[in-house]
Amino acid sequence: MKFMKKQTLAITSNLLQLIKGYSNIYNKSFLILLLLVVVAGCKKVMEEAGTSGVCPIVISASPKDLSEGTILSSKVSATFNEGMNPSTINAKTFTLTQGTTPIAGVITYTGTTATFSPTSNLTPATTYTGTITAGVEDVAGNAMISNYVWSFTTGSGPDIIAPTVTATDPINAATGVALNKNISATFSEAMDSLSATSAFSLTNTTGGGTAVNGAVTYTGTTAVFSPLGNLLPNTTYTATITTIAKDIAGNSLVGSYVWSFTTGILADVIAPTVISTVPANAATGVAFNTKVSATFSEAMDPSTLNATTFTVQQGTTAITGFVTYVGTTATFSPSANLLPNSVYTGTITTGAKDLAGNSLATNYTWSFTTGAAADIVRPTVISTDPANNATNVLIDKKVAANFSEAMDPLSINTATFILKNGAAIVPGTVTYSGIKASFSPVANLNPNTIYTATITAGAKDLAGNTLLSNHVWSFTTQAPVLVTPSIGSASLFGIFGGSAGITNQGLNTVINNGSIGTTGASTLITGFHDGTTGDIYTETPLNVGDVKGRIYTAPPTPGNATSFAVATKGLSDATIAYLSISPASKPGGTDPGAGELGGLTLAPGIYKSASGTFKITNGNLTLDAKGDPNAVWVFQTAAGLTVGVAGPQGARSVNLINGALPQNVFWYVGSAATINGAGGGVMVGTIIASAGVTFSTAGNAVQTVLNGRALSLNASVTLVNTTINVP
Repeated sequence: MKFMKKQTLAITSNLLQLIKGYSNIYNKSFLILLLLVVVAGCKKVMEEAGTSGVCPIVISASPKDLSEGTILSSKVSATFNEGMNPSTINAKTFTLTQGTTPIAGVITYTGTTATFSPTSNLTPATTYTGTITAGVEDVAGNAMISNYVWSFTTGSGPDIIAPTVTATDPINAATGVALNKNISATFSEAMDSLSATSAFSLTNTTGGGTAVNGAVTYTGTTAVFSPLGNLLPNTTYTATITTIAKDIAGNSLVGSYVWSFTTGILADVIAPTVISTVPANAATGVAFNTKVSATFSEAMDPSTLNATTFTVQQGTTAITGFVTYVGTTATFSPSANLLPNSVYTGTITTGAKDLAGNSLATNYTWSFTTGAAADIVRPTVISTDPANNATNVLIDKKVAANFSEAMDPLSINTATFILKNGAAIVPGTVTYSGIKASFSPVANLNPNTIYTATITAGAKDLAGNTLLSNHVWSFTTQAPVLVTPSIGSASLFGIFGGSAGITNQGLNTVINNGSIGTTGASTLITGFHDGTTGDIYTETPLNVGDVKGRIYTAPPTPGNATSFAVATKGLSDATIAYLSISPASKPGGTDPGAGELGGLTLAPGIYKSASGTFKITNGNLTLDAKGDPNAVWVFQTAAGLTVGVAGPQGARSVNLINGALPQNVFWYVGSAATINGAGGGVMVGTIIASAGVTFSTAGNAVQTVLNGRALSLNASVTLVNTTINVP
């Protein structure tokens, strides 16, 4: 008996090597036949040993056996015919060698694929050997019957594409360069940021090659050297990018890149000027609460703009105040209102400098005259939020009003800023900042209710001038917020195939945090295994689906009466949920895109297709919760739902922003749903369809994702390399 077992193992091992050696010669049908022979041989060995199950084998490797020209940054991987025990896939059972020298690296395992990631790039024009030993085991504890060994050769040294410097600023041999210039170099590709900044230096060639102190930053494909101070005039500088600079694959510049430039002479310096003032020179009737400002011809050094270099005087009397600087404008804010019928003089001295240290050529002086007391300009409300007659206002809204000028904060309070629901005053608090007053209700406003806000004539500006009259406006709050529909025991499932079953095609389908089920026979589930019990549902070497939860079906085994009862209850609750989100139960849906949801950003609510179908094809759909984690969306289509278009770039996604959650998105589909037939994309929400759901199409390797559930009431669900993340 032992002799026969050894013979069977030897024959099976030889067949595995035959499959590996001729994988590039014979067609897929022949290779599948050989695989079936291997599996049969393995089964025979297990029967002789008194065990049962699927024999683990390596069905493909990357790079392929005997392949040439492998890129130096390649990762090495092996894919098995079934799920493996990750703890058995380690540095002892998965090795990469160059001759007899082991290669250092990190080993990971995902789906059915083990990956060896070398800690550094491979060597050019070198043969490497990968080995998966018989020490690896599947989740049932079955080991491979023999080692799997394959070899490949890397590309030659000339195959490496080294990064280059494609542009510099200043360019080589440039003259008249500004003294405050930042020096930059742009690369031909993305670089390792640490190496790019470490490789960049600047020297004063005229000064004997003295190093220039500075800081280097890297963004996109460009490194920038910022000198700590201005460059010297009429001086030649040399910039260098050394071979320390590497791209993200670890390839260095072939040689150091060097260029030079010469700065301008002092006579080339352009002094800054004042190009406008507020008030303008010789202006009259100026308001008493005016802030005095000057705008320059270029950006200035903020530290040189202060109460010494920017002054305002009435005759010989200095006006107290403080100076601020934003953009190219300096502003003098007097500590108190100006006097009526008075002449004031503003001065910007030559102490004001630009970023290069250049001063104004001479002091800049201008004058203006304030208005008479009778010329008082009263403050007004220039805008409100919500606007007058606004609708669908959020119930947690803060109400705000913007004034035409700065106001006295003490005059903005609950006596002058009032919110009412009819005749009832809404309790709340009032705050004031800049020119904006805000009313914050103590509690959320009532839904679908008209509110009236008032700013009374008691509100005053800083000069004590009041509003001429009360400012009154109204708005209406949104209708009651949708409550998340209940799906009962159907929440257990990531996929449900009615009584028709579920089909998986591909090696990378996985159901995370959930189960799958059908009220049909267990034979109607194909291409899956139960991650809890280990039961196999018609899996093949090419169709492997990992269900992290359970699989519930009717008999025969592994289906049974208990799992059938769970599936039956799930279908019943899914049907109840389907009816609860129908147009009959939730009327009033709108169709903002005439059936096309792609490219839209939608607030929570009910959306119903007027034509009977919804599509997400003209771009991605974005759902904005506006900060509400309980925001709910219900999409209703009497017929089909189609996500994505044909072609390799055809995938479309649903994006969630500002607190939106997958478990709060629901799709009522009157017939069938097709999700990204070209593969890829991220779909979101609980899809309840009458006549089935299809993800991707056969042959697509790119992963399609659903963050939600796909529940079909009367037809099957088909998945191709699909990840279902059950919320």
